[in-house]
Amino acid sequence: MAKIRKQDALDYHVMGRPGKIEVIPTKPYSSQRDLSLAYSPGVAEPCLKIAEQKEDVYKYTSKSNLVAVISNGTAVLGLGDIGPEASKPVMEGKGLLFKIFADIDVFDIEIDAKDPELFIQTVKAIAPTFGGINLEDIKAPEAFEIERRLKAELDIPIMHDDQHGTAIISSAALLNALELARKRIDRVKIVISGAGASALSCAKLYVALGAKVSNIYMFDSKGLIGAFRSDLDEMKQFFAVHKKDISFFDAFKGADVFLGLSRAGLVSKEMIKKMAKDPIVFALANPDPEISFKDATSVRKDIIMATGRSDHPNQVNNVLGFPFIFRGALDVRATTINEEMKLAAVKAIAALAKETIPEEVNEAYGEKNISFGRDQIIPKPLDPRLIYSVAPAVAKAAIDSGVAKNPIRDWSRYEAELKARLGLDNELLRNITAKAQSNPKKVVFAEADHLKILKAAQVAYEEGVAFPILLGDKNTIIELMNEYGIELPEVTIIDPKSETEEERRTQFGMEFFNRRKRKGLTEYEAVKLMRERNHFGAMMVDLGYADAMITGLTRSYRSTVRPLLQIIGLEKEVKTAAGMYILNTKRGPMFLADTTVNLNPTSNQIAEITINVAKTIKKLKVQPKIALLSYSNFGSSPGPDSEKMAEAVKMLHSDQPGLIVDGELQANFALNSDLLLEKFPFSSLVNKEVNTLIFPNLSAGNISYKLLQQMTDSDAIGPILIGLRKSIHVVQLGASVREIINMVKVAVIDAQNK
Repeated sequence: MAKIRKQDALDYHVMGRPGKIEVIPTKPYSSQRDLSLAYSPGVAEPCLKIAEQKEDVYKYTSKSNLVAVISNGTAVLGLGDIGPEASKPVMEGKGLLFKIFADIDVFDIEIDAKDPELFIQTVKAIAPTFGGINLEDIKAPEAFEIERRLKAELDIPIMHDDQHGTAIISSAALLNALELARKRIDRVKIVISGAGASALSCAKLYVALGAKVSNIYMFDSKGLIGAFRSDLDEMKQFFAVHKKDISFFDAFKGADVFLGLSRAGLVSKEMIKKMAKDPIVFALANPDPEISFKDATSVRKDIIMATGRSDHPNQVNNVLGFPFIFRGALDVRATTINEEMKLAAVKAIAALAKETIPEEVNEAYGEKNISFGRDQIIPKPLDPRLIYSVAPAVAKAAIDSGVAKNPIRDWSRYEAELKARLGLDNELLRNITAKAQSNPKKVVFAEADHLKILKAAQVAYEEGVAFPILLGDKNTIIELMNEYGIELPEVTIIDPKSETEEERRTQFGMEFFNRRKRKGLTEYEAVKLMRERNHFGAMMVDLGYADAMITGLTRSYRSTVRPLLQIIGLEKEVKTAAGMYILNTKRGPMFLADTTVNLNPTSNQIAEITINVAKTIKKLKVQPKIALLSYSNFGSSPGPDSEKMAEAVKMLHSDQPGLIVDGELQANFALNSDLLLEKFPFSSLVNKEVNTLIFPNLSAGNISYKLLQQMTDSDAIGPILIGLRKSIHVVQLGASVREIINMVKVAVIDAQNK
């Protein structure tokens, strides 16, 4: 798990617009008529409709897709009672997860009310705004009463995720672990460390699945919860069935299952040794578990283990549950989230782990064949099937249990709608990150005496995507690292100008000379050029001293690319290099080319660029749907640009019949499916969601991507240099740290495929 520094976290939250979420309009607002419809006088009409029929609020407002994430800040993370204001970053973060995983809108609400009754009344008073309520970070035992009362007194879905989220995910994991261990849930001995809201909810759900209360040994800070204790609240008393006290250590003797929701270091190797055959260990304390994965697996080879960490198998992560549970509940307008719906989520998550894993999930995690087993008892968080597996299961349970006001009739259509929502997140970037982490590479950072480059190298190292090699003056680099607290343990720093690199400069220079001696380059000039970092770094990659290189931050693109093309050269059968940008937009990732290399490519070059761009996109597990753009639609305005794009399309249709491509097209027709269908129903792009734009010249491509990036505030990845033999990529002049990091990940994936 990457190290997170205090300042990095603060900078993340303050950059650009402070906070992590915003409210954006969903209707046109550009004209006076639009504003009159949105507000006065037009808004009166839906108001009157809702006044006549209250349920119409779901029809005319955002209530049907709006969840409140509410806290009073009394149990924030592991920080305790730090107040409602201090809880707001967590609530905003929860809102972000709701949006990117399930396309649910969120208002975060922080209430200054420790008194349960005041809290309850406040939530009840604002409830008409929302389609559902997610309670968060409220201390026990008040959390139990608050949730119970609100569920009883309101008719919308309500869930305290701290209680039920972990319970649902760990229950799914438990069912599958028991199946692998060939054990029955009603016969296993379960030891639980922790008796807060989450632990109690887990235990109750285990009981609902068939576990015996008499087989559960729950420990709080004072010891075993048993009948001999007089200090127990109502929730704990349910598990106080043991008449004889035993120690936490002794409880492990013969135990089948351990659930930890307490703190790091409570469980020793000796305790794990005492457990029964095929022990199931869920050490879920964050950030560090009750016993480390390394320690637990070192003493028991038959262990089935889960943690809350992403760097070990079987991460118990609430994001596997709450977005999709609320998605299903909202879509059928459920009046509550009942036990049937929670159990349906448990079983859906457990079942999904046993299904054949899609190739894109294998690719994302750098695996060849993830399959159900001891290291796969619950799905991966990046599994795109979660939304259309869990949400329908929850929706069906709501209907079957009689709490759905808007039952779904067409389940195939519903599944298609859920899949369509996936385009609203940054799934591609998450998958790129995961794939890069699966097989990190040695990456040369050619401008390492620049702070942005050092910061990017640090993040790339800590995220586990790259082993940085820093080029530049060693003293300058070390001074910058010390000044700004940049930690890169055992990093390689190379100064191409130093005496210590004389032998390698000569080796690189002679190799370069032999390649360029018939192109006017002398031996002396070739060796001298190796003092330049771009030349030196490119030779490092070419001769196998490194796998990839990042450069370009401080120099013009063209002057940076020239030596790279001379040293690295193009891939076999590639005649034309090109630059491609990826923009993460609300319609999904958009791929744009050529944006950086060719001033005015010919029709043949356009066709080759299109083919190579399509190959690159497919490596990212995306199906390219390509429009060749111009100022003309299918010959409507003849001219050099439109004619060469039409000719390129003709070549592609002839030589690449399987490629989804058409043109020449104006950009509005390419991006507006309805408009394309209306005017040009013959186009092969009809009913296709175009995601790739090919431009007639460099001006059009470069201007377009920069306009789109600035006007939409989209995450940009690029320029990705397509066609080179080795993985060398040139970031744009003045790129941000985030953009550099994204390019490092692409460079690593590119190197994986070379």
